[in-house]
Amino acid sequence: MGTEKRVTITVETTVQAPVEKAWQVWTEPEHITNWYFATDEWHAPKAENDLRPGGKFVTRMEAKDGSFGFDFSGVYDEVRQNEWIAFTLDDGRKVTVAFKSRNNATSVTESFEAEAANDIEMQRAGWQAILDNFKKYVEQA
Repeated sequence: MGTEKRVTITVETTVQAPVEKAWQVWTEPEHITNWYFATDEWHAPKAENDLRPGGKFVTRMEAKDGSFGFDFSGVYDEVRQNEWIAFTLDDGRKVTVAFKSRNNATSVTESFEAEAANDIEMQRAGWQAILDNFKKYVEQA
């Protein structure tokens, strides 16, 4: 991508659950498939997660009508249990996720390098929608 600087986008939420539960739901495939999509027209039928530096992850995201789908995947750079995850997506973009315990709640802050193909606000809205689904799922689980 030449010498241009990538734009970093940050989305966040506060989950009404202890950090240990938030971490578990974020990292375990049986939970990931229940929340890792932006709208009800989509789903995540499959997730694999090798949560360690150098470990790989993949979440299959698909439109429920079968019209489109893709793998969201990458490799972990750093993992600090219940605190921090850093990874590199397959397209080279960097992502970090911070978990901060706040009494019986957890603040989750996700920062990612934007892609060049789509509008910044569209990307922010999509990633925020997934994070909102995460919050909803954790609080109902």
